[in-house]
Amino acid sequence: MKLYEESLSKINKKGLFAKKDIKNGTKIINYIGKIITKKQTDENPKFDNGKAIYLYNLNNRYDLDGDFKYNTARLINHSCNPNCEVRGKGLKLWISSIKDIKKGDELSYDYGFSFDKDYKDFPCKCGAKKCVGFIVNSQSRWRIKKSKKRKSFNK
Repeated sequence: MKLYEESLSKINKKGLFAKKDIKNGTKIINYIGKIITKKQTDENPKFDNGKAIYLYNLNNRYDLDGDFKYNTARLINHSCNPNCEVRGKGLKLWISSIKDIKKGDELSYDYGFSFDKDYKDFPCKCGAKKCVGFIVNSQSRWRIKKSKKRKSFNK
């Protein structure tokens, strides 16, 4: 039995939701796709940041293109307070729970975008208390909070 079902999401149109209670540490769904080179990623207009991209960074040389209907895991949205994480390597990537998840809760993980000059191009709509408004990995969120505080002091 699948542990998830597709439904409408408050975060970003569609999402995956727990079909039943899921215990911490459970493998939920495999993230699948096609391995492509970084050069292919850079040259293909399919990966323009102006549209939905289902790209998982594998390492310095390769990405996993998950933009296929058979990759249901692509529907899991980002959250600054995730209940899942990606584990594994290569084509053996699993979305696994990192806490107990109640039936009906939306599945989410931290997309892990780095903090760079383009971070404002990726607004976050997760609604978590610790959300900084942009999809930036947890290790870099303090930079955004710091810059927001600076702006408020200058007013």
